[in-house]
Amino acid sequence: MKDTAIQELIASETHRQVNGVELIASENYASKEVIDTIGNVFNNKYAEGYPGKRYYGGCSVADQVESLAIDRLNTLFGCEYSNVQPHSGAQANAAIFLALLQAGDPILGFDLSHGGHLSHGSQVNFSGKMYDAHFYGVEADTGVIDMDKVADKASQVKPKLIICGASAYSQDWDYAKFREIADAVGAILLADIAHPAGMIATGLLNDPIPHCHIVSTTTHKTLRGPRGGVIMMGKDFENPWGRTTKKGNPIMMSNVLNMGVFPGMQGGPLMHVIAAKAVAFNEANSPAFESYTRQVIANAKVMADTFTDLGYKIISGGTSNHLMLLDLRHNLDISGKTADAALGKAHITVNKNMVPFDDKSPFVTSGIRIGTPAITSRGLVEQDCVQIVEWIDAVLKHVDNESFIADIKSKVEAKMSQYSVYPTL
Repeated sequence: MKDTAIQELIASETHRQVNGVELIASENYASKEVIDTIGNVFNNKYAEGYPGKRYYGGCSVADQVESLAIDRLNTLFGCEYSNVQPHSGAQANAAIFLALLQAGDPILGFDLSHGGHLSHGSQVNFSGKMYDAHFYGVEADTGVIDMDKVADKASQVKPKLIICGASAYSQDWDYAKFREIADAVGAILLADIAHPAGMIATGLLNDPIPHCHIVSTTTHKTLRGPRGGVIMMGKDFENPWGRTTKKGNPIMMSNVLNMGVFPGMQGGPLMHVIAAKAVAFNEANSPAFESYTRQVIANAKVMADTFTDLGYKIISGGTSNHLMLLDLRHNLDISGKTADAALGKAHITVNKNMVPFDDKSPFVTSGIRIGTPAITSRGLVEQDCVQIVEWIDAVLKHVDNESFIADIKSKVEAKMSQYSVYPTL
């Protein structure tokens, strides 16, 4: 029996994605092969455990799929270890925390209000409820992290875990310096590269693998795969607590992390999604994907420059990656909520976002976050990005003019309907 209600909603969402400008920095368009692979018969298969060590029968083919995904991810990032089972980036982080920490242990992460992530210690998240969370942030005048202040904070807090990574920070990360700080206080260093993973994989941004003990990422943002998460290590290492097996052998961190994922945080892995992850990792290890990530950064830089020329303030002064955070108090004095809603009417999708030292609530905000992964997947280049910024500027200067916004919407839809939502590989 065909579910017409759901099919109609899928058709509506397809129309929205095809005809609009998607600028949410954490969203992207996966290839048709990735999308097709998500809907496969592995949806029917339980495979609790790991390849060769399952709790269910009939997992021989599932073992091959997961092993292939692991091998491809290790090749892509130059890892010695990876776990491809986490259902999301937040669950990957939760599994890491569970594996490494005891309740109440001190952690040090990037402040959510400065561009960090919920799972790095926010008080409304498990990471802030279960652990003693402390934060570093950006400087008010530069919008950039001061590494000396991070070192001072770590010295005061003496965290068991330091997290570097963000959801709204437009500059690259000094992983080597973070490792120096972590080593000085005896902390384990986790890099959450959920946003820049695609550019790191192609060598366009700093690589955390040689410096960080553990790395987590999502697979659906700049990696352009299915929604999910993974955990990686450049090199396996002995757990820092001196735990040993019954035979006196050290318990390696790979075993600790695996236990954190299953049975610690999750039951059966999503084998249909893991199959799609394997497809995405294969696509990311190609010359076409490297060209794509170069264009993502080029598009972002052009957008940032155009916004700056029009009088907008970009936190940290520009971008080195795929996103930028605009402080709307600088030239318009409208809220992020107002901007988000007005742009939505023009079929331009962004998200309201707090800016450092924001004077508005998280439900209102003073900024918007803009990213280029999705529009780049559709084939848009620099000159297209200039046009999009001009449309955004026009809408934000006429937020109460419904007819004006409707005219912009018609221009947006006419342009975007010319582009496929499936990236060219």
